[in-house]
Amino acid sequence: MCGILAIIGRAKDEQLVGELSKRMSHRGPDESDLHVTEKGHILSHERLSIIDLHSGKQPIQGTKTAYMVHNGEIYNHQELRDGVLKEHTFRTKSDSEVIVHLYEEFGYDFCNMLDGDWAFVVVDGDDFIAGRDPMGVKPLYYGLDERGRIYFSSEMKPIADQCKTFSTFPPGHFYTQKTGFVKYYKPEYEDYLKADQELDLELIRETLTEATRKRLMSDVPIGVLLSGGLDSSLTSAIASRLLAESGKKLHSFSIGLDADAPDAAAARKVAEYLGTEHHEIHFTIEEGIKILDKLIWHLETYDVTSVRASTPMYFLSKAITDMGIKVVLSGEGADEIFGGYLYFRNAPSTEDFQKETIERVQKLFTADLLRADKSTMAHGLEARVPFLDKAFLEMAVCIKAEEKMPKTYDGKEKYILRKAFDTPDNPYLPEEVLWRQKEQFSDGVGYNWIDQLIEYCSSQVTDEQLAGAATEFPYNSPATKEAYFYRSIFNKYYPQVSAAQTVRKWIPKWQENQDPSGRANAAHVQADTEIAKTGVTV
Repeated sequence: MCGILAIIGRAKDEQLVGELSKRMSHRGPDESDLHVTEKGHILSHERLSIIDLHSGKQPIQGTKTAYMVHNGEIYNHQELRDGVLKEHTFRTKSDSEVIVHLYEEFGYDFCNMLDGDWAFVVVDGDDFIAGRDPMGVKPLYYGLDERGRIYFSSEMKPIADQCKTFSTFPPGHFYTQKTGFVKYYKPEYEDYLKADQELDLELIRETLTEATRKRLMSDVPIGVLLSGGLDSSLTSAIASRLLAESGKKLHSFSIGLDADAPDAAAARKVAEYLGTEHHEIHFTIEEGIKILDKLIWHLETYDVTSVRASTPMYFLSKAITDMGIKVVLSGEGADEIFGGYLYFRNAPSTEDFQKETIERVQKLFTADLLRADKSTMAHGLEARVPFLDKAFLEMAVCIKAEEKMPKTYDGKEKYILRKAFDTPDNPYLPEEVLWRQKEQFSDGVGYNWIDQLIEYCSSQVTDEQLAGAATEFPYNSPATKEAYFYRSIFNKYYPQVSAAQTVRKWIPKWQENQDPSGRANAAHVQADTEIAKTGVTV
């Protein structure tokens, strides 16, 4: 939705802060504003207007002295206005404004009242609170400069060269100077032994439908990223049914190297079945390689699987915004919740399986959510993720682990999710798509993409450079030429040790080949277990 920057502390040049904020103007191309409080703290905002197009400009002032900046969406904002905040006077119709009034009403104790995806900072005199949504759908960083000023920002770009240290703001926490970091999100599923909920297919279907309904909240057109895999196809099927209730038609978007790419072919089948207004985008391997430098600047990561998957998503996002669409639904989260990656077939026990799903959910903000946000917001496009709706997540993670394990159902991953939408009387999807094998996004756009990307990176890095990687990059040292190439680009823009430490590597468990491609797993229908011949990918 936006880019936010807040600096807590006096005597920072206002013009400089405006320039720092503009480093992420791609996040909010519609308008920009900055406010200096009476105490000298500064709040800046780059706006992508989606709700309340005309009066929702930020920073937003509360009833008295508090000011707030917010990135994201609060889906229950009307319920809050009509309920616990009914005595408050609102200046806008923006969903964001409820945050500053919740602070005025409840002090620091209100984050659990918010249903949505968000990062915010509220400043009131010398008091302040910053918070991030439970899963980290929306990015947030924090840092400290040499004079003790505290920074909060949607991306690293505005603060990396201003702070002596900085880091990723942890999801599910808020921060105040009085309390430090406070973990407000404490779901029952974090005790992985408590996954004892009986399987209820109807509840899965109803809860995911409601999660999708919430995310259709918008004053601008909405589309869906349709890869043709199970997760995006289900999201598309649900959204198209919900929009049809009000006579609207869903725009769907897919991307591949060509029309024969695995995902493109499946997406066409789904779009035709659902009757969406479908748009298919193609890109060449040469185009993908050409934008790697700019892409890594946007992504702020050197993680191999994130770069591989973000390239097609970057091209697709530009095409979508060029068509005037500002919001899309996306399928992130389902594979982590239901154990959908092929390596989950090799889980040694139900306890190991359940623990791994929870850890993957908790780390999504370092990988798929980071990719989904930054590759779309590079073009001012907001991605919403129904599978990570709090109610759906807490229901699904607590289902008994054996019900989610592929080996329980003859090796079929995400069986219970598929079965929940296998409704013979009113089918959500064609059977061949509903039961299609998991295809990771960077593979599904065309298998040549990863193969030739690895080959290109290898041609750009010498054996001597790779041999010296541990000396050159002592933290999280790259172990392949592909990883070294991405790390070198990242280091050019973000040379700080703090920047390198924000990145987490994505490596599958329980399989010999550690490359993150789905084809590195022997269970893949077109397995290529030698895909990373040069060693472990970092």
